[in-house]
Amino acid sequence: MHYFLFPEKDTTLFEASSSLNAGLDEVLEIRKNVSETGATVDVSRILMKFDLTYISESIVNNRITNPKYFLNLYDANPKALATSQSLYAYPVSGSWDMGTGRSYDNPQTADGASWKYRYGDSNGTTWSSTVSSSGGVWWSGSGFEASHSYDHNTKDMRMNVTLLVNQWLSGSIVNDGFMIKRSGSIGNADPSASEGSTARLGSFAFFSSNTNTIYPPTLEVVWDDSKWSTGSLSALTGSALEDMTIYMKGLRPEYKEKSKARFRLVGRERFPAKTYSTTPSNLNVKYLPSTSSFYSIVDAETNDVIVPYGTGSKLSCDSTGNYFNLWLDGYQPERYYSIQYRVVSGSGTVEELDQYFDEGFTFKVSL
Repeated sequence: MHYFLFPEKDTTLFEASSSLNAGLDEVLEIRKNVSETGATVDVSRILMKFDLTYISESIVNNRITNPKYFLNLYDANPKALATSQSLYAYPVSGSWDMGTGRSYDNPQTADGASWKYRYGDSNGTTWSSTVSSSGGVWWSGSGFEASHSYDHNTKDMRMNVTLLVNQWLSGSIVNDGFMIKRSGSIGNADPSASEGSTARLGSFAFFSSNTNTIYPPTLEVVWDDSKWSTGSLSALTGSALEDMTIYMKGLRPEYKEKSKARFRLVGRERFPAKTYSTTPSNLNVKYLPSTSSFYSIVDAETNDVIVPYGTGSKLSCDSTGNYFNLWLDGYQPERYYSIQYRVVSGSGTVEELDQYFDEGFTFKVSL
């Protein structure tokens, strides 16, 4: 299963404007501006928080087991990026307000988190009592850092933040959200780090939770929810598996945004052998290979892969056939999605088959 959470709040902290709040910006930025002489370096950092209440409850109730967590940020036209560099995420230490400002407000808005303040300059609560211009504070050390490496071919970010989320869920620290940045110190005072050096690394830009696009940030929760109990069904094997077709049973044209739905599919040989029987052979349900049959969910318009083939998208089976479940409250409403399948058989042998099926199965998520 792949389940998606949207941010509870997010904003950018700008070193160059230490009291500026940008809580309602459509884009989040990790800037690095270096003056021509290298004497001045200004950076920005991202704050982002997700509500983990439902995830915590689901783990306690065994609806979610052994999950991994990925922070997804989507490219919004970065500028002059170096070909090889890394971004890091840390748990924020202490609470903060998103605010209602924008980076282009004139006069600037200062009612929420900024480089210097947690809640806005009128409140007067700074991030750090020891660093006058701090840029936020965060937990660090073993178990408190996640990273994502970039090369010249990648811009979207999918960072494994499992260690960080587990710190919050275990109660070791309070969930005050992520600090996302290049390597560097509080106050950007370390000239040997990526932020503080004079190296020109460019500026990242990602869509925020206030974007009008279909690419807001998400926290992706991935776990293996597959179950396998075939009852009296028999397996689809041999030549029938080599030349088969897939169809779906009961696929509805649309599903409500907050629904939890079960999707059923049937694999059968393309040309069943003629036999004398009171039941048509194409109604005899057989199951696909266990542990190596997968589904994928793709945006039908953009072809963006929402759910990839993998551990979190294994097919299940019960006494009536193969199926999989989707929790749809993390999907974008009023959009169409395509369901595709992958079936691997004979794994690890010279006869291994890896078959993909895109048969035009689509559904809409509605409000």
